[in-house]
Amino acid sequence: MTAHGQLTIAGRSFSSRLLLGTGKFSSPEMMRDALAASGTELVTVALRRADLSGARDPFANILEFIDPQRYLLLPNTSGAMNATEAVRLARLARAAGLPNWVKLEIHPDPRYLLPDPVETLLAAETLVREGFVVLPYINADPVLAKRLQEVGTATVMPLGSPIGSNRGLQTRDQLKIIIEQATVPVVVDAGLGAPSHAAEAMELGADAVLVNTAIAVAADPPRMARAFKAAIEAGRAAFEIGLAAPLDTASPTSPLTAFLDNP
Repeated sequence: MTAHGQLTIAGRSFSSRLLLGTGKFSSPEMMRDALAASGTELVTVALRRADLSGARDPFANILEFIDPQRYLLLPNTSGAMNATEAVRLARLARAAGLPNWVKLEIHPDPRYLLPDPVETLLAAETLVREGFVVLPYINADPVLAKRLQEVGTATVMPLGSPIGSNRGLQTRDQLKIIIEQATVPVVVDAGLGAPSHAAEAMELGADAVLVNTAIAVAADPPRMARAFKAAIEAGRAAFEIGLAAPLDTASPTSPLTAFLDNP
């Protein structure tokens, strides 16, 4: 979507093209350090893990470790089984004072965690109508991506492979179509298990990626966060410059003849 410069979503600019999730870290302190190392400016938080009551629940205190002056909080509706539940969670977050940005996630299947396209579209229609900035997590479905853009979502967030699978871009061909047709930023979300996967997504022309598991479960999450940061910057630069076209045959980089004939 954005050819050069900063990432822009719903009129707001970000220097980093890395969005970070906050699940699976060994401690809130480790999460905080990884966020800082990554350079991210947009952090997604599962509403079911956040204390929205004001009672300072010690088991749901993740928001205490995320500086709202440094990061834009992106509440997500992970755990919602249908559109009704997702809309209720988003309204609850806004009523509690969180930003009206929402990562829309509806995945009723607990084994594969694949997003429900019908319920996602229904929820997106309602949330956009109510003034939310909606970033929907979807299968890599070009038709659904177009429908969501027409509804008015701020991005589309197609998966590379299932959540937490670390398999990389198994949906590469569909992602290329979504990126080609996009009128909003495309954020590749889920399944990126290595910095090289993130670089590949950026080389395809994705505007950003969202990473969680690969950083959170690493032996050294802050260092892995820095690795993803570097990979995303490299992949984006390669896309903007333009990659050399693949050839079916070899192409010499130096002359192969003539110089042997010189006396």
